[in-house]
Amino acid sequence: MTPEQQQAFQAKLRNFYKDEGVLLTLQASARGESGTLFGGGAQQRMETNNLPQVSITAEHYNRIVRLLQHNVPVKLQFDIKTEFDTSKTDSFNVVAEIPGATKPNEIVMVGGHFDSWHYGTGATDNAAGSAVAMEVMRILKSLNLKMDRTVRLALWGGEEEGLLGSAAYVKEHFADPATMKPTAEHNGFAGYFNIDNGTGRIRGIYLQGNEMVRPIFEQWFAALKDLTPGVITIRNTGGTDHQSYDRVGLPGFQFIQDPMDYNTRTHHSNMDVYDRIQQADMEQMAIIEAVFVYNAATRPEKLPRKELPPPTPAGRGGRAGN
Repeated sequence: MTPEQQQAFQAKLRNFYKDEGVLLTLQASARGESGTLFGGGAQQRMETNNLPQVSITAEHYNRIVRLLQHNVPVKLQFDIKTEFDTSKTDSFNVVAEIPGATKPNEIVMVGGHFDSWHYGTGATDNAAGSAVAMEVMRILKSLNLKMDRTVRLALWGGEEEGLLGSAAYVKEHFADPATMKPTAEHNGFAGYFNIDNGTGRIRGIYLQGNEMVRPIFEQWFAALKDLTPGVITIRNTGGTDHQSYDRVGLPGFQFIQDPMDYNTRTHHSNMDVYDRIQQADMEQMAIIEAVFVYNAATRPEKLPRKELPPPTPAGRGGRAGN
């Protein structure tokens, strides 16, 4: 099913619920058990007339189903009160940089999204990626390394709503995907590195379809063989901020990480808390990402890039984030 077909189906489903007089819907993720609660969000986030959707644990959901299968009446009572707070509608990105020594107008970027999901504290999604990006900057600064290009940190807002922060930044500084007319900064961009898959160690990197950087990354990983196997895949991976760069033909990359319990326990769940962070893994991530950023900032040429994509219709900048 294409994204357009899925959106059309969801619209029909919402209309069906309303026509049937449905007051709310219940859901329980198949991943959730033993007290883990995975929630979701409205499929059409810009609408205000969505039916309430309540997420409950798998054990409670299954009990309701079993009772109904045995023709036992089930009565549920909910007291749901919501309101829209429009007093503060602006989101923001956090940006900092280390100026380049000889090519300050050429940029290498490192980052992750700063916003989180509301069930937990957002420790693995994505305080982990944000903390690693900050540690990369601390490492480079504390070692007083002389880098030709400017290294810029960006911690994105609005990623969970559709990569909004990174998409807005890329549109302002590099190119509008709707017109695909590069700015002067577009030419000086050298690469972006992103972490957004939890607390697990780096095992490699996604090339995002950019085969030209494979031999470069192979050399960089070779120097890190005691820390990571350095798996390199041509595949792309979605749902996070490197896509905003790739969408306008800029080299943006997400690292491959150990899955740990990210998808089975912490991703968008009430278990996304500090206790799930692995310090040793975070330290390994920071070292590897710092090496990649340093190499990109000091190599003679910028990282090779794919051809400029054709213009794409204006949208939210990407699908909902990790």
